[in-house]
Amino acid sequence: MKKLFVLTSAFFLTFQIQAQQVKRHFEPVNFSKVNITDAFWKPKMEKVATATLQACIFQTEEKTGRIRNFEKTARKQGEKHEGIYYDDSDVYKALEAIAYSLKNKPDAALEKKADDWIDKIAAAQEPDGYLSTYYSLTDLSKRWTDMGMHEAYMGGHLIEAGVAYFDATGKRKLLDVATKWANHFDSLFGPNKRHWVTGHQELELALIKLYRITQDKKYVTLAHWLLEERGHGHGKGYIWDDWKDPAYAQDFVPVKDQKEITGHAVRAMYLYTGAADVAALTGDQAYMNAMKTVWQDVVFRNMYITGGIGASGRNEGFGLDYDLPNEQAYCETCASVGMVFWNQRMNLLTGESQYVDVLERSLYNGALDGLSLSGDHFFYGNPLASQGTHERREWFGTACCPSNIARLVASLGDYIYGNSDEAIWVNLFVESETNLPLTAGAVNLRQKTAYPWEGAVELSVSPEKQQKFALHLRIPGWAENSAAPGNLYDFTAEPTQKVTVLVNGNSVAFDRKSGYAVIERTWKKGDVVTFTLPMEVRTVKSRPELTYNQQRVAIQRGPLVYCVEGVDNGGQAWNFIMAPNPKFTINSFMVDQEPVMNIKSDAIRFRASNDGTEVVSEKATITAIPYYSWCNRGKTPMQVWLPTKVTDLKINNK
Repeated sequence: MKKLFVLTSAFFLTFQIQAQQVKRHFEPVNFSKVNITDAFWKPKMEKVATATLQACIFQTEEKTGRIRNFEKTARKQGEKHEGIYYDDSDVYKALEAIAYSLKNKPDAALEKKADDWIDKIAAAQEPDGYLSTYYSLTDLSKRWTDMGMHEAYMGGHLIEAGVAYFDATGKRKLLDVATKWANHFDSLFGPNKRHWVTGHQELELALIKLYRITQDKKYVTLAHWLLEERGHGHGKGYIWDDWKDPAYAQDFVPVKDQKEITGHAVRAMYLYTGAADVAALTGDQAYMNAMKTVWQDVVFRNMYITGGIGASGRNEGFGLDYDLPNEQAYCETCASVGMVFWNQRMNLLTGESQYVDVLERSLYNGALDGLSLSGDHFFYGNPLASQGTHERREWFGTACCPSNIARLVASLGDYIYGNSDEAIWVNLFVESETNLPLTAGAVNLRQKTAYPWEGAVELSVSPEKQQKFALHLRIPGWAENSAAPGNLYDFTAEPTQKVTVLVNGNSVAFDRKSGYAVIERTWKKGDVVTFTLPMEVRTVKSRPELTYNQQRVAIQRGPLVYCVEGVDNGGQAWNFIMAPNPKFTINSFMVDQEPVMNIKSDAIRFRASNDGTEVVSEKATITAIPYYSWCNRGKTPMQVWLPTKVTDLKINNK
């Protein structure tokens, strides 16, 4: 029986000022306060600032009608809308990526281009604050009549772009447009107003960002209300009509009662990111309990070894537990980006490193695979096997992924460090420098590392004055004996090396807490922490329920999952089995001008005899490369999960 909830503004505001049961353990250090000098990530950030953003600008402004739609809307001459009804969102995501990039790498021409776009967006906004070029150019009377038409989704990305651009440049124009839009939405929807269920979640997390910059609590109230709207039968529109299943949009039960992952993967990630943000501000433990349960369902039963999620192309999302095909894997790039967002919030709320383990896995593998090494070609889906039919593309009809991966890479600094009043957290190992404000005084932290190729991390800790605080260093699960949280994936053997921690060259006692090495001491200028992670090559097996991986192993070194690609193996990647107890060697290698570490391994290769009458086996050496770097040298066969028995081989006479 459905329950009718009458939720008032007073209820929400009262809830917000209750003593918090849930609160963040620490706050992330904003990307703008982190100077990244890393040999792995800085070139990628520079590629995004140039090649990726130029591709986004070219496609958005010249090749497609996205910017023209704003120009047409402003002219009000009855011109025809071009493209898809949700295309405005790609403009906003590109602007957000530009904002992060401008902070990292100032560029007057790029900033002028962004300002020009913002002028056109502002000119297209309706007097009451509404903004959707599709409805403005087709029939404005139909706005807010179909919850599946992405109006709120586009508004969320508008807000994120406005906040980011203001943070990067200090310019308010886009933020003012976004605020006017949010106030328009708030005038129509919320407690004691019209019902609205966002068909594609995004607005929930964006409203919290708007609150953090404006300190206007009505945006928290509105975000909370949007979460509470779900699961009560309020959803209306083509998504609900076409799918006949509210689980597609995570609308099947109230968010607080959800226990399993369902439906469209990107929508789910944005929903739970928003729920975590709301929980942090309202102190609502029920959201936290639900998210932990759903997270376990994702990571323990529905996540690929690459951190990719959403196996099914039919619904761009989740299917049956453990049904994770490799060649048919959908694994949308945007879903892996969403995994980074959600797992960061879960880490902040719990202080547990397992969430960063998943974040790192998705970042270095599932998400980064979506961006070519040249920065101007992309994957929408990210399979774990190919017979040479896949290739990267310049653009897509639905072009959410290029700008999404661009904004993630450009904002990488958001995910490296955190601090509370009296402690510091180091989550990712990226060469960089930042200043952290603690109660007793600021601390300069400088990180040197060649990660992910090498495991040595040197941290120079220089407080402005001698002071006591705790330094939390994440010990990645992969550095010990956890291929991934839960037991969906396990290493086939125990590690032979151990994590070591030294302070000023001496062994130091430390506590282990929630997956971190915690060093609490009185620090002084010039203190140096040496943190060494074992970077041995290890093979991974999966649970037997993952039938596609039976009698197969994957190769992992550090945070990187590897694959075998035909271009390095005589054009073939399906005609061998791994040798028993293989020996691995690590070598410097170039993939399309990208320096990587490849891994060579013993194998047994099968081929047809010269006369084609029998199958011949022979000893061979195979070469594996990081998964994120595959398909940058043309179409080629590829596999992540490598057979250990003679099954599913593709044999020819090469």
